[in-house]
Amino acid sequence: MSPLFPVPRVLAALVAVSVATALQTSLFPHFAVHGVVPDLVLLVVVATGLAHGSEVGLVLGFGAGLLLDLAPPADHYAGRWALALMAVGYVAGRLGSSGHLRIGQWLPVAAAASFVGTSVFALTGLVLHDPEVGVGELLRVEVTAVGWDVALALVVVPLTVGLFAKVEPDRVLASPPRERVERALRAKATLPRGPREA
Repeated sequence: MSPLFPVPRVLAALVAVSVATALQTSLFPHFAVHGVVPDLVLLVVVATGLAHGSEVGLVLGFGAGLLLDLAPPADHYAGRWALALMAVGYVAGRLGSSGHLRIGQWLPVAAAASFVGTSVFALTGLVLHDPEVGVGELLRVEVTAVGWDVALALVVVPLTVGLFAKVEPDRVLASPPRERVERALRAKATLPRGPREA
């Protein structure tokens, strides 16, 4: 059984999350639409969930979210992004674990994950009385965030999955247990047999 977090995967995830966090907190605030900044870290977590399944997506979502919560200019309670990105990693891993990476499959997953992540972040803000977004602004923020994320997913998700494919070419996409069992049975059926005993 292979480990859930081999060293190449961890290093690739650290590089992807670090670059995404740096860009999201330094460069992309200049491109904000109605105060909404593109969620590059969220898209890295989506790509990780798609490539390696819900468990890895969940764990990376927590770590990446905590980093985003603590990275300046954080103006909210720590833990909100961690919770939101945990949900994103889990949802992306569960919805997109078919073993194939086709745009018709992962783009709706990225949109759904963006909606889930933005909703969790916004709703925890309402529960904790964060003054950033009021109830009346939630729909506008959701639509803008999902629009940004879907547009950038066309670039970020393939780049992140490609990074994972470079470091782990044999384990690039998660596949559900049924598909793994079917593959193993097909491989067993094609194994050469030894000479028959008479």
